[in-house]
Amino acid sequence: MTKEDILKLRDHCEVTKVQFKERITDKYDVGCEMVAFCNSHGGQLVIGINDKTGVMNPLSYQEVQETTNMLSNMASENVIPSILLDVDTANVDGGSIVVATIKEGLNKPYHDNKGIVWVKNGADKRKVFDNAELAEMMSQCGSFAPDEAAVKDFGIKDMDEQVLKKYLLNRFAVVMQKSGVSEVNLRDFTVEQMAHFVVGGISLEGLLRNLRFIRPDGKMTVAAVLLFGKYPQRWLPAYTAKCISYVGNSVGGTVFRDKVRDEDMEGCLLHQYDTIMNFFTRNLRNVQVEPEFNSLGKLEIPYAALVEFTVNALVHRSLNWKAPIRIFIFDDRVEIHSPGELPNGLTVEDIMKGTSMPRNEFLFTNANYLLPYTGAGTGIIRAMEEKPDVTFENHETAHEFVIVFRRKSNGVTNGVTNEVTNEVTNEVVSQVEHQVTHQETNQETNQETNQETNQVHHSKPLLTKAQKDILNFCSVPRSAQEILDRIGLTNQTFNRKKHIQPLVDMGVLEMTNPENPSASNQKYRKVTKK
Repeated sequence: MTKEDILKLRDHCEVTKVQFKERITDKYDVGCEMVAFCNSHGGQLVIGINDKTGVMNPLSYQEVQETTNMLSNMASENVIPSILLDVDTANVDGGSIVVATIKEGLNKPYHDNKGIVWVKNGADKRKVFDNAELAEMMSQCGSFAPDEAAVKDFGIKDMDEQVLKKYLLNRFAVVMQKSGVSEVNLRDFTVEQMAHFVVGGISLEGLLRNLRFIRPDGKMTVAAVLLFGKYPQRWLPAYTAKCISYVGNSVGGTVFRDKVRDEDMEGCLLHQYDTIMNFFTRNLRNVQVEPEFNSLGKLEIPYAALVEFTVNALVHRSLNWKAPIRIFIFDDRVEIHSPGELPNGLTVEDIMKGTSMPRNEFLFTNANYLLPYTGAGTGIIRAMEEKPDVTFENHETAHEFVIVFRRKSNGVTNGVTNEVTNEVTNEVVSQVEHQVTHQETNQETNQETNQETNQVHHSKPLLTKAQKDILNFCSVPRSAQEILDRIGLTNQTFNRKKHIQPLVDMGVLEMTNPENPSASNQKYRKVTKK
């Protein structure tokens, strides 16, 4: 190391990875600094620079020898388990500066000779007492896998058979194809029969043991509960999500546009994923991107990006921190809060390049058979190709990773929509009037005939993608104005007849005030039970 290197370190002042000491006067304190570096991301101890003033006070030849020996002794006596140091010296005017480099440890958590665990906290250090934080350290170094931890009293009877069947169908698709048994036939099998079919003569319990969902001690893993549980929150109450759409831009707001009830969110990861995506699609605006009249448009935040980041939050969240995923929609932004900072020293720049170091390796390996997820580290790259206005925040002190999508103002969105609508409306008014008349006369016969035919052959009415979007949006009561605003149309009679009334006629959408259809406070909501 050169004098120039030392000056660069000094000029950056004390930071998370650099600590200055004029001399070693307190062996225990320096040992604690070593422990903190090992439990964090490593760092350097620089001996010979005043930590208050930054003034260099070089060590003599004898002091260099004494300091080097002290550092080596502290690495073996004051740090448990012991570590190896890389000690270097730099010649400066008047003597030498000693630099000890401490690498991030592989056997976390490290503690001092009093049994206290330390971590870096900015330029300083702090004690660790929280079991969750200790477990997170153990997870990062591979000595503890929270997704493979045991869950007491959870059994096969507590699994969702349909979700488990979907998993087996997806995971063993090749085996089934080779056997000549079609997926259609397999859907009629019980899950026990499917297990027997996948591996000849094996029981479902035996298959789950082979797949490591059942531990050698007979207990189910956390991953099994999260992937297949009918009601995982009975055993793992914190592993859920909170979804709130606020009026305004403050998390302290008390007025909500939409709020998913806790009981509606409870369920396996697949259920949580579906519920979160429904929450997004019914609360985010559709932006008209094509100049065609009556076109539905696209979601203001690319759907593919929302899918990727939602799945990442569910699969890569820290299982050590007993906190829910939090999803907030504000007027100006959308936030996804995932418990746990980026693992294994990953940075935002790393994940933007596609670097993948899964936190919950067993969980994410199996989740891609249920969720739209590859687990190859390419999802973020694909999401960014959609060009969302997004930023990433890795909060080590708050122990969370936050994704922030910026929304265009409602005024901008409506302005685009209205501009397109106004340009087109003047040219097609006469056509629209004719269309309304034509629809009113023919729709009654065609629609009634088609619906009757469809309902004979289908238990549920056939819906277009646009109709499904409207129904999802109306999971909470919406006015006709809100519904038509969402799909980029004006609140006119013919638009209501074309896009809202057919859903009411099908029995999938209902009025909140059916006795007075033209009531000023009339709203529409999705029919959940027939």
